[in-house]
Amino acid sequence: MQSPAGQRSVIILGSTGSIGRQAIDVVDGAPHRFRVTALSAGGGNLGQLALQAVHTRAEAVGIAEGSVDELRGLIASASAAEGAADYAPELFAGPDASTRIAAWRGPTGPADVVLNGITGSIGLAPTLAALASGATLALANKESLIVGGTLVKGAAAPGQIVPVDSEHSAIAQCLRAGRADEVDRLILTASGGPFRGRSRAELAGVTPQEALNHPTWDMGKVVTTNSATLVNKGLELIEAHLLFDVPLEAIDVVVHPQSVVHSMVQFTDGSIIAQASPPDMRLPIALGLGWPDRVAHAAEPCDWSRATAWTFEPLDARAFPAVDLAKDAAKQGSTYPAVFNAANEEAVEAFHARRIGFLDIVDTVEAVLGEHGGSSEMSVDTVLAAEEWARKRAHERLAS
Repeated sequence: MQSPAGQRSVIILGSTGSIGRQAIDVVDGAPHRFRVTALSAGGGNLGQLALQAVHTRAEAVGIAEGSVDELRGLIASASAAEGAADYAPELFAGPDASTRIAAWRGPTGPADVVLNGITGSIGLAPTLAALASGATLALANKESLIVGGTLVKGAAAPGQIVPVDSEHSAIAQCLRAGRADEVDRLILTASGGPFRGRSRAELAGVTPQEALNHPTWDMGKVVTTNSATLVNKGLELIEAHLLFDVPLEAIDVVVHPQSVVHSMVQFTDGSIIAQASPPDMRLPIALGLGWPDRVAHAAEPCDWSRATAWTFEPLDARAFPAVDLAKDAAKQGSTYPAVFNAANEEAVEAFHARRIGFLDIVDTVEAVLGEHGGSSEMSVDTVLAAEEWARKRAHERLAS
């Protein structure tokens, strides 16, 4: 199918997750701007993926877990229910399905935009495949940039990666207010998560259910837990350093519980430019798909007819040491950020299995980082090997 003039073709990786579902909402709201050409998902909700495929008329669909035959049957049933029995997309299944979808070429060539909404470092290979295809990469999968580091940056053309995280989308918007040599600092905002204001001692006994009770955002288990430990903010700090080529020492984190100011840029003359909007991921997703152009009515603006107050407070690094730990991993470079991320994912799973306490998550990450020796080269293989080592070492420490 030929896209109308001005309409961008979009591939959505991780389509059944929170980012993927909202991305389809954005496309539905601006059909003159975007058209979905391919989808991929992990396979945990094949029924939803089949419905999405029929709804978007995607030309290719992939699943990491499950069979092509099962997916084909679900799509056929959904198609019949919608009166579209002629719909039969190309299907892929297996661990490399998202990578193949990211590089997929339709009748008119590769997609204009690939939105990587996969969670975790398994998004690295799809990120590299999307970059190799020449598509703009709308990156919600921060882990692939963090663990891939120079590998991902080296594969990207100037301006090819557009951030979708709300904080980095905010920074990208604020940076339009001045030249690169006028930037003094980046200021990442953090909601503080469900445990804002608690001391380290008060965090010792918190439960997995409490950690998932985020005051602002509706996210998956790993990302929500990372927000509770502030590991997520540490990952975002590394991402900001890599995306915008700003030194780690010039990136600050400030706690902003209302989550309306998504981040700020401080310029050399003392001016601070902030991006503000109600917490709604459809706005940064729409910007990721349409960059550098905005998408009208992507999300609701702030309501200035109502009294409101925004507050800011410093981060308690003693209670939440993850940000400083992430900064140290980024300074070490090499495969240290990959180890930081992998050890954390292993510890988060152990916490939700009630094998360890909340504080043990970041303590385990710190211990594993302390044992890591880095790598003399960066490649997909060395990153994967470092992650495998980190998961094994974290598992051994957690088991003991």
